[in-house]
Amino acid sequence: MTTRRTRSWGVTAIAVATTLSLSACSWDGLNSLPLPGTEGKGEDSYSIRIQMPNVTTLSPNSPVRVDDVTVGSVADIEVENWHALVTVRLNGDVDLPANTSAKIGQTSLLGSQHLELAAPESAEAQGRLEDGDVIPLDRAGAYPTTEQTLSSLSVVLNGGGLAQVQTITQELNNALDGRTGAIHDLLPRLDELTGSLDRQRGDIISAMEGIDRLSSTVQGQKDTIDRALTSIPPALDVLVDQRQNLTNALTELGKLSDTATRVIDTSGEDLKANLRNLTPVLRELANSGNSLTEVLSVLLTFPFPMKTLDSAIRGDFANLAMMIDMTNERLQRNFLTGTVLGSPEGALGTLAGVAGQAGNPLTPPEADAPAPAPAPQIPGLPEIPGLPAIPGLTVPGGGTP
Repeated sequence: MTTRRTRSWGVTAIAVATTLSLSACSWDGLNSLPLPGTEGKGEDSYSIRIQMPNVTTLSPNSPVRVDDVTVGSVADIEVENWHALVTVRLNGDVDLPANTSAKIGQTSLLGSQHLELAAPESAEAQGRLEDGDVIPLDRAGAYPTTEQTLSSLSVVLNGGGLAQVQTITQELNNALDGRTGAIHDLLPRLDELTGSLDRQRGDIISAMEGIDRLSSTVQGQKDTIDRALTSIPPALDVLVDQRQNLTNALTELGKLSDTATRVIDTSGEDLKANLRNLTPVLRELANSGNSLTEVLSVLLTFPFPMKTLDSAIRGDFANLAMMIDMTNERLQRNFLTGTVLGSPEGALGTLAGVAGQAGNPLTPPEADAPAPAPAPQIPGLPEIPGLPAIPGLTVPGGGTP
């Protein structure tokens, strides 16, 4: 038994020595030695590197998983600048996108840790992960460990809001004690309120959008509003200084209103009669059109129009050509129209007999104009619709060619 046990220890020592010599005399513990049976050791395997902010308790030979399936192992862990650089080897049939993410997870609640590779969930997969690729820090991390979970739970249980549950429950009991009926009536009203708000959701959203547009408009007019707010206080100071004068003016305006009301009540019928009598005058004044304004331009310079006064008077002489129409019709139309004297049987009357039917007696009678000579006709020419007329020619039958 002793000899067999000695031989066993000798074989183990020789194996360890051989391994040390093959590893270039580097010894960092048993995990630094490649373990037989691990994934990622085949001839078609490839390696990638991952920049990790923290490797926690991850060690070499830790498994590398994709969807909880072991596809490789951790080959090396080293320090690069202020982060860790983890080298892993993957089986040759592992197909992952180039933007794959890496996280350190825990195999079980009390088990060892492993490295989890996963395709991106919030972005589209790009390219393919190849030998020698590097996963940067922004796509690397770690899942919460058991220690972190228990630590957070202890904070919640000891110093969080969970300790206040009893106080909250007690205060709720005090608030609801003796008021169960009111609370029972309140709950249906709250349900109606929430239902009404839900039905008016579109209007509420429109109102909020309108408020947003208003705020944008106000923001765009901020300088104008600032100037207005700066100018309003001096204007208010002026109003305050003139308050007594404004009060007196309003008081006197009230007295004037009372006086006007009393005058109208006293002489209402006379005022209505005056307005009725004034209506024909205003109507005739409106009918006069531009005649009144044109007369005013001659009133001061009669009988010379103002616009031709410079041409009429030159030095010590004046040029005047005047035609005075003193017929009854002209006098009646210019001076008596609209009055009781302007009727046909008025003050001037009308011309009787043939004289009343004749034209202006002051103008000579016009000679009868000779009748135009008939245009020559072209015999046999038919009437052609749409053909323009030729002056001096007619078609038989009265038409024009």
